[in-house]
Amino acid sequence: MSNTIHTPGIVKVEDLNDNSATFSIEPLHSGYGMTLGNSLRRVLLSSISGAAVTAFKVEGATHEFTDVKGVKEDLVDIMLNLKGVKFRVYGTEPQTLRIVKNGKGKITAKDIQVNADVEIVNPDHLIATLDAEKGKFVADLVVEIGRGYRTIEEGTAKKPSDMIALDAVFSPVLRVRYKVENTRVGQITDLDRLIITIDTDGSITTRDAFEEASAILVNQYTALAGKTRVEMSAPVEDETASFEVKDSNDDASSLNTPIEDLNLSARTTNALINNEIETIKDLFALNDADLKDLKGFGSKALDEVKDKLAELEL
Repeated sequence: MSNTIHTPGIVKVEDLNDNSATFSIEPLHSGYGMTLGNSLRRVLLSSISGAAVTAFKVEGATHEFTDVKGVKEDLVDIMLNLKGVKFRVYGTEPQTLRIVKNGKGKITAKDIQVNADVEIVNPDHLIATLDAEKGKFVADLVVEIGRGYRTIEEGTAKKPSDMIALDAVFSPVLRVRYKVENTRVGQITDLDRLIITIDTDGSITTRDAFEEASAILVNQYTALAGKTRVEMSAPVEDETASFEVKDSNDDASSLNTPIEDLNLSARTTNALINNEIETIKDLFALNDADLKDLKGFGSKALDEVKDKLAELEL
């Protein structure tokens, strides 16, 4: 076994579909493939931030066992259907959304009236069915950001008094599986390669989920390491890798610094990039009002950007 602890790199990313990708990570010190794979898997499944309906009310219904006039499904079925709606929320504050539907037909997630901070990931998801020509369905939903799973009992204390609480699965990661293979660097043949596959519900990309899980682990271990540092070998660089490792020593004050290097939250970074804001120079070209008008870029994201620029003395 080598005395050198190699710094791994992501040498390949294979997109299996829009919501699934496989990451190949190497070289890892002998035995680290299993250690790192298990840690990443646990964090990915339990700790990635996501959004879910946590409370709701339907006009004409007073509790979860009420039948809603003109609606095919009972309230229990509607509750289950609401738990299946997937959201992408930009910001941290709870969002109150409304559904108003008239006339016979299906009520789907696209009928939810969203605001600038909320997107529906699965708009065709069925919520209820109106079976009367003059039927009407009105409902209010509370959508919150969270991590992991929250029981009804935990949510009851936070819900408005006239709403029914729901247990919520916030995690946007549906499945994680990994395997460890042998790899080598020069004459060192006892190193590990970690291959990890991540499936999400579409509200977050696999890359963002992977990076958020990695950042969570870094924060946890950094807090325990104190001032101790271990010298590591240089990370692996592969020109064929699907995305590159950024140099943390780049001058952050440069106007050409990519947005990804500012270490903003994944949601804020994605909102900027999706609006073709790719460098600090692009940011400076816009005032506060322009930024607020960007799709998916709310007041919380604006405050985060301003705080980051102030931190960098820009």
